[in-house]
Amino acid sequence: MKAYSSLIFIALVIFSGCSNKEYYTPEVVKGDWEKSSFLEETIVRTTADGAVLENGQILTKEGLQEYYLPEGYGYIGQSDGWIIASKVNGELLLQRIDDKSRQIRLELKKTIAGATVKGDKIAVLFATNEMALYRLSTKELVFKESGNAPVAVDTRIVNPYFLNELVLYLTLDGKVVIINSDTKQVLRSMLVSSEDNFNNIIYFNVIDNVMVAATGYRLFSLSEKERREKYEMRDIIFSNDGIWINTKEGEVIALTPSLQLKAKRKYPFAHFLGMILTDDKLYLLEKQGYIIELSKDLTESNVYELNIDDGFVYVGNKAFYINDVVYPVE
Repeated sequence: MKAYSSLIFIALVIFSGCSNKEYYTPEVVKGDWEKSSFLEETIVRTTADGAVLENGQILTKEGLQEYYLPEGYGYIGQSDGWIIASKVNGELLLQRIDDKSRQIRLELKKTIAGATVKGDKIAVLFATNEMALYRLSTKELVFKESGNAPVAVDTRIVNPYFLNELVLYLTLDGKVVIINSDTKQVLRSMLVSSEDNFNNIIYFNVIDNVMVAATGYRLFSLSEKERREKYEMRDIIFSNDGIWINTKEGEVIALTPSLQLKAKRKYPFAHFLGMILTDDKLYLLEKQGYIIELSKDLTESNVYELNIDDGFVYVGNKAFYINDVVYPVE
């Protein structure tokens, strides 16, 4: 009887927790978000660099691409004129964007997390967190560096980044590892964060000699010196005008490139699904069916309502994509 009573108590606690869950409810809704259109197919997979439709067509930040993934391949990204795709068994396929008959295949035997091409080189990050550099013309391995294998990762894995002769690997355990592709030497390894799980780099960019990287837990900036700030982030945008993030606590925060706070605004209980920065506005997609339009200094805000179904969400440069629905912001 005592065990039965305990089970009832546990069930009541769980039920109470679920029933008391609160959702974002705006005080004022300006109107419906009236701009929308449809894709011919629905999204079935998303990555940091793009989304794949049911028919295999690729969707990127710029919009729909005239490219269809071969059956059995997953989309990795585009770089230096190549589409990069891979199979789970480590078969890597490169296909020229301007001439799809030109292909290169590498049998790498291990699951690939990310890859980037520059000239005759391809930098590969494996799902084991191993880093490698290959020469495309000969398919030979010219550099390899081990990393700590992750237990669990965010799906927004960032592909390696070429910066002149440098290759920057954005690892699955929260580091930025810099190698010289000519000398094949590790020059530097910078720690962004050190959480046990879901600690891979989910964002990376370099603008005007300022490097910004982030995991879901830490924001990192490097210019004259390294800076780190702790945020539980959903999305990050870095532009010439600064950095904008939104958090799991429903905050929207504007920062300088050196991570100094410029402005902050909170939307209680908001669950953000994506964020877009335009020339003069910031747009946020909220899970309960809203688009929040903000001025870049976060002082002015309008909220619009729209219908959202559960499913895949992809964020482009100028539109939110939800399953097969497109919500442009311009």
